[in-house]
Amino acid sequence: MSKQKSREASGPAADPLALLGRWRIQLDPELLILALTHRSFAYEQGDLPHNERLEFLGDSVLSIIVTEHLFVKFPTCTEAQLSRMRGAIVSQVTLAKVGRSIGLGDFILLGKGENLTGGRDRDSILCDTVEALIGATYMSHGLEPTRRVVEEHLRPFLEDAVELGRSSDYKTTLQEYTAQAGLGEPMYETTSRGPDHARIFSATVSIGGVVMGEGEGTSKKTANSSAAKAAYFHLREDDPKSAE
Repeated sequence: MSKQKSREASGPAADPLALLGRWRIQLDPELLILALTHRSFAYEQGDLPHNERLEFLGDSVLSIIVTEHLFVKFPTCTEAQLSRMRGAIVSQVTLAKVGRSIGLGDFILLGKGENLTGGRDRDSILCDTVEALIGATYMSHGLEPTRRVVEEHLRPFLEDAVELGRSSDYKTTLQEYTAQAGLGEPMYETTSRGPDHARIFSATVSIGGVVMGEGEGTSKKTANSSAAKAAYFHLREDDPKSAE
């Protein structure tokens, strides 16, 4: 059986070409298939090429598009503010939302194990595949058409960039707040449970030896951020100055 036939025999539930209408630009068919090929599928089918190189390219293209957009739109923002906005917009959570909005999970070529354990709706896989699609778009059309596609799919997040930037890095926000209030350094403890392919992380953050926030996530970073967010708002509720 040829590599192409192997792909078709173990392909996704939906025809990959149907994705192009949702992505809103035509792509080279081979690049499209490559962008949708997760490494788990590639290994099961005899070490086929997979989408990680396109993902690497798409990540860089996405970064320059979002960075330029924010630089032009917010001329008075500091480097730190722009960095937080960009981080929120190019985050795994945001890109996974973009993937879900176009039903991307139905088109990804996944290995049997990943498919059975919910890989089609996993944030990390959706995010990586969106980045691979951006890479494929850039290779097919160049920067300007790719910019139009990316900005169209990210429009709600770009329009809400300021608020997203404020809330994207709660660890830094909490640390700045506790330092200003003289409360001491936040201390994080993180545990995990579940199998490697579906691990869940739980975090607590303590200030002055007292647990102020708890959170969970699919990575240590997201769990800590969730705990920091809970702690920050808990402290703000108890701070009479926050109402001023």
